[in-house]
Amino acid sequence: MDIYTLIMNAIIILLIAIFIRHSLHRLRYFLHMFQQLGYKTNEFRHWLMDHFYSRFFTSEHIFFNLLILGMITLLVDRITLTAGSITMFIFTLFWFLDLSRYKAEKEKKPLVYTARLKRLMVTTLIIIGFLWFYMIDIAYRGVQLRDFVAPFINVDPYFLSFGMVVVDIFIPIFLFMAAYLMKPVEKKIQNGFKKQARKKLASLPHLKVIAITGSYGKTSTKFLMDAFLKERVRVCVTPGSFNTPMGICKVINNDLDAHHQVLILEMGARYEGNIKELCDIAQPDISVITNVGLSHLETFGSQEAVAKEKSTLAKELKSGGTLILNGDDPLVRKMADLRDDVNIVFAGSEGKVRISDSETDAEGTRFEMGIFDDENNRIDKEIFKTKLLGKHNIQNMSIAAAVALEFDIRLKTMSIAASKMEPVEHRLELKERNGLTVIDDAFNSNPVGAKNAVDILASFKTGKKIIITPGMIELGELEEQENQKLGEHIAKAGLDLVILVGDNQTKPLQKGLSSVQNGEAPDVRVVNTLFEANDLLKDYASPGDVVLYENDLPDTYNS
Repeated sequence: MDIYTLIMNAIIILLIAIFIRHSLHRLRYFLHMFQQLGYKTNEFRHWLMDHFYSRFFTSEHIFFNLLILGMITLLVDRITLTAGSITMFIFTLFWFLDLSRYKAEKEKKPLVYTARLKRLMVTTLIIIGFLWFYMIDIAYRGVQLRDFVAPFINVDPYFLSFGMVVVDIFIPIFLFMAAYLMKPVEKKIQNGFKKQARKKLASLPHLKVIAITGSYGKTSTKFLMDAFLKERVRVCVTPGSFNTPMGICKVINNDLDAHHQVLILEMGARYEGNIKELCDIAQPDISVITNVGLSHLETFGSQEAVAKEKSTLAKELKSGGTLILNGDDPLVRKMADLRDDVNIVFAGSEGKVRISDSETDAEGTRFEMGIFDDENNRIDKEIFKTKLLGKHNIQNMSIAAAVALEFDIRLKTMSIAASKMEPVEHRLELKERNGLTVIDDAFNSNPVGAKNAVDILASFKTGKKIIITPGMIELGELEEQENQKLGEHIAKAGLDLVILVGDNQTKPLQKGLSSVQNGEAPDVRVVNTLFEANDLLKDYASPGDVVLYENDLPDTYNS
């Protein structure tokens, strides 16, 4: 083999290597997005359509295919295969060596190589690997074009390049195929975990299962319940936002022990039937429903559909159990009519647990909690002081107190527990950072919580007041309207700087901000990413200033 043949074969091998490297990085990127979307094929399909030209079928794919078409139709009889191979290699190097489109400088939520993800990845790689081998084999075996000078290569560079770019384009489709192929396997594995969890719960007849759901506030209320109950009983509680079937099964199978007396489970829902699936794993002795809001309208379609799904927790409650409802939410209050064989407890202005004389500011919250009997007589009261911020946490605390009363825990005991509580991570969590006061409310913003967080920011008396937000998502047809309302609320709050993350995403916020003319308008800046927002904050803010991080969209919203 002469030196020219060696060089040309090395060029072909490098061309193949560049494409394989590019495709593997695309696969990792799409696996990351698929994981963040909860492995939901329908949501992944919608995401791909929303990012069709920026991620799925990109400009380099279009131009490279046009190049191949031009080479075959115009130049194939005029230049040698050697020249064609060099041309293909140069453009491959130019368009596909760069991976920046699929490598974020920083990932908000890194890819986690779980057992499920590894199974999915291996299945996809088998599909892709077969196609790579097939394309390369045909390119070497089926050469139709021949050099009209010395034949330094024995491969069709045009078909090889076309085959490699087609595989690269269809990486997300192959991921879809792998996901569907693995569905029966994943279902069998999940059913095994569910069966194990049900068997374990059956072996603990003394255990009381408390299940909580709601559009928002359920995680904070869950941890309040835990804080109150653990003063007297041994509690096992799901961490963070573990509210899916596999999250619940993991806690039951791995963390729940025979000495536990209470199991607190958070039950989330994005689709109809989600809560029924969770209750089939662990049927509650006590069901708690916090509210019915505007979250997840993207999948449910209407607030009434959300209410219907949340009401499943009331329907699935064990006969003779206790149903604890937020009496100040009309849609939740109506759920009391669903059962006549359970004990109904309302928390709210006319319920068993009532709040009065509440005060909330930057330092925390103070209020009086009272307990009332069926004849509307107050039978106990206590002053609560807590570091938790916001009016919504007062409501959460009244619901948690209603649960604690079922275990004969006194208000005084709850008050002591409340005084020691720290905010839940990313939910109005107060921090100090480089001399700044930071209000971290970055978890899954909703209309009620977002306005409440802005009011808390406005309540600070010293320093410049700054908000960083991309707005709210998953509000369906109301998303634009609710974000515009939030923009108007921000404009009236007397803030100094508003940093909006994502120009297109925050258009309704911008409209709301600009619609308010009275008062001194805040300075509004628009940036592309949270990291740019933080850079701007460094230049603007001084020690003593206060910054609110309101919502933080997942990596799936990065363009």
